[in-house]
Amino acid sequence: MRITTILFCVFVLAPNAFAAERSYAFDGRISREVLENYLSRSITMMDLASGAGDPDDNFRMLKSIGAKFAGRSIYLWGGESRLKTPAFLEKGGAIAKRIHAMDPEMIIQAGVYEIVTTQVAEIPIPARVFETFDLPPEARNFRYEGMLYDEGKLHDHWHRGASVPDMSKRETRLWFYFLSTAYIDIGAEAIHCGQVELIGRADPGYRHWWDLLSRVRLYAKAHARRHLVILDAHVPSGGIAVDGKLLFDFHSFPLRPKEIPDSPEQAELAVGFLDSIYGRSKGGVSPSGWSCTHLPYLVEIDNFGSSGRGGQRIGGCWVWGYDEICWFARQEPAYRDKWLRYAWAWVREHDPNGFLEMPGSRCLADKAAGKSWYFANRRSEACPGGFGDEETIRAIWAGTSGKPAAGN
Repeated sequence: MRITTILFCVFVLAPNAFAAERSYAFDGRISREVLENYLSRSITMMDLASGAGDPDDNFRMLKSIGAKFAGRSIYLWGGESRLKTPAFLEKGGAIAKRIHAMDPEMIIQAGVYEIVTTQVAEIPIPARVFETFDLPPEARNFRYEGMLYDEGKLHDHWHRGASVPDMSKRETRLWFYFLSTAYIDIGAEAIHCGQVELIGRADPGYRHWWDLLSRVRLYAKAHARRHLVILDAHVPSGGIAVDGKLLFDFHSFPLRPKEIPDSPEQAELAVGFLDSIYGRSKGGVSPSGWSCTHLPYLVEIDNFGSSGRGGQRIGGCWVWGYDEICWFARQEPAYRDKWLRYAWAWVREHDPNGFLEMPGSRCLADKAAGKSWYFANRRSEACPGGFGDEETIRAIWAGTSGKPAAGN
């Protein structure tokens, strides 16, 4: 189904008359309804709590459009030496406090990713981390080599001195626990765990992942704002369950736009294209105790680098030679407007368990309009590089049902 038909469906079949009061209340556990309310008002805000862009204008936009879930707000992609001083986390905590003063219901998402670098060896391990794993405290730093796969697998995978960590290694679990709990302490109520299957290649049955996340959840029960941390990851297999119990609170995956061969630069969505998650999100018992046939999930307009062949049809996950956000940012405003409306409606029609995470703030590996960062903010003195898509996002959210079609 092409864009024009989908647009008719969303605006004719889902008018404002169906809007209802939405609940965002949770404490210690989250119902499926409340979780989906958050997912349906989610927006990627990369580095929001790290200070990207103009914080005041970011707050204004989030409030204006009605956002409730700010994805990827704080994280490290390497550069772990930033934790040698308290400045990085203190800045994130200060921004988080301002956001929660504006809207106490807003969820700020942090990220722990499939990368460790030699810089982890500069970070001391707090005594509380050792104690959580029933280890005697030591006066030592994290050990980079202790986090890596055996036999050189995935060593220097990202660049020299930057490798994929192995979750079966206790040192990796110490690091992930330390980082996750540090984000909880500054106000994050959600954590994206990156490419879980890449980190878990030596973790049969994901028992080590289960152990780590159980400890993180236990910490959140005592220390998080609402006694809960909501965990997700990219799941190319469709999801992970251990003895019928789901590892994550929701799933996430790239959007996977498919090129339209006879329409240069244009793209559409399709069930079954590449490894897209549509119709494949696995079910089980959620961490909050409710059962489902398919766990709710987000699809995001992802960033993953430059192919060096922008504008060409090179296949794979590249959209006309670009990663997803670079392709999207390079489109004309009218097409971005039409495409966001189309994508939102297409996902909801083809799999009611899925939700489109709107683009708000994201890095651009290939510049668009001379810019290396995408901001959905309207263009202004505060945000001269704004792409102006916030009005479209607000219109989509205002024009769709307050209670989406039920998943299962």
